[in-house]
Amino acid sequence: MISLLYAIFRAYQGYRYQRPFTKAANSVRHWTATLAHVQLMIGIVLYSKSPLIKYFFSEANRSEGNTEPFFFAIIHLAMMLTAIVLITIGSALAKRKTTDAMKFRTMFIWFTLALVLIFLAIPWPFSPLAHRPYLRPFSL
Repeated sequence: MISLLYAIFRAYQGYRYQRPFTKAANSVRHWTATLAHVQLMIGIVLYSKSPLIKYFFSEANRSEGNTEPFFFAIIHLAMMLTAIVLITIGSALAKRKTTDAMKFRTMFIWFTLALVLIFLAIPWPFSPLAHRPYLRPFSL
């Protein structure tokens, strides 16, 4: 998330102030996409081990009033996968643009769209689909 925010900030600054697309800017683009893919791999492992996901697929027909398993099994997964696809497309398109301004603009648009999707897919405490507190206590 931090690298995505930083990449969006760098892209905005580069586009707004007509800065050159330097090797450092290209590294930010590349590492943002790479870290997003690492996060995706971690998420897939956690998804496959989650008891909530296992419950959803084993008891899907009996969990009609409970939206939380559906949120994590379907909505969260689909939106996060889509966000990673947007980051990947934005990174690839920015890499192929010919002008510096177009590289920064492409990065800014695609990465911002991905960030919006990520924020929508987070199980916020005020979400009607999944009620998760900001900080959960750890039980021993």
